[in-house]
Amino acid sequence: MNKFLLLPVLLFVQLALAQQPYYDDVNLSLTGQDLYIELQNKIDINNDTFTYGDIRDVVKITDEDPENTSNVLLIYGYNDNDGNCTTDRSRDKNDFGGGNCEYNREHTFPRSLANPAMPNNGNNTTGIGADPHNLRPSDVQANGNRGNKKFATGNGNAGTVSGDAWYPGDEWKGDVARIMMYMYTRYGDRCLPSLVGNGSTQGTTDMLQLFLQWNADDPVSELEDQRNPYLEDEYGNRNPFIDNPILATIIWGGPQAEDRWGLLSSGDYLANTLQLYPNPTSEKVWVQSTSAFKAESYKLYDMMGRKISQQKATGFIDVSGFSDGLYLLEVVASKSRIVKKIIVE
Repeated sequence: MNKFLLLPVLLFVQLALAQQPYYDDVNLSLTGQDLYIELQNKIDINNDTFTYGDIRDVVKITDEDPENTSNVLLIYGYNDNDGNCTTDRSRDKNDFGGGNCEYNREHTFPRSLANPAMPNNGNNTTGIGADPHNLRPSDVQANGNRGNKKFATGNGNAGTVSGDAWYPGDEWKGDVARIMMYMYTRYGDRCLPSLVGNGSTQGTTDMLQLFLQWNADDPVSELEDQRNPYLEDEYGNRNPFIDNPILATIIWGGPQAEDRWGLLSSGDYLANTLQLYPNPTSEKVWVQSTSAFKAESYKLYDMMGRKISQQKATGFIDVSGFSDGLYLLEVVASKSRIVKKIIVE
């Protein structure tokens, strides 16, 4: 084989990072709604006998403070040293209850905001009302302050914003976004993002731009990572958006989130993010890519590996002056690139 032909091909070979075995039967080359449905089918398998009462013991494991194993971390918390237990970030595991300076179980997606609302049978509740991916330890008063307020943009520490909305805090906004994405994927329209958050949706999808932004801005924490393995074993599924936040970008678009598996550099995924049409052609070839792959430039090679043209990404490339034959188009983005064949005739 001609050594020059190898050069443009090798440019596009990048190694994907390892992923959890849980996803071995998931087709991760899909995009958009197809990937949403694929993940929905995967996480639908869970332990329907899991109860709300079980959460009291579960959070002592899933939400254990990595820096103090006698404590749990409290969602929305931010300060353990201000003398105000409502703002506590970490608390003794044994301080569970309903009183002052105790913690309880926060439905991050409130029961009343689901449509229809989640059932409430106390500690015997099962199903959606006992899904541990949606339940996090929270200070009793902080939980009451949040109530069933919708999430909205903000900055700094957790608290009420825009009159009657809730900002979860800079540390927790990514956690919240990935929980909302899980709930919408797991339970569909019953947990539409617009039921629990304010703002515009992304394009023609049902996902809020707010949650996509939070997912990109706030990377996965050590706490989130420690929850998924236990819940896979005990409950039967994982939150895919914790394992790899880029899945949200691939499904709904928006700002590019962390890609923990290297999906954007895998050949199977990249092949599905970009389409050329018409192909074959004798004039213009239109280049269409998904929102997760933002092309910056085009480079065209002949089959001898010689670069014969280069231009900024304009949405098309004009091949009307080229001889009939096979060409390789390299479409370059900031962190990855795709190669596609073009037939000129």
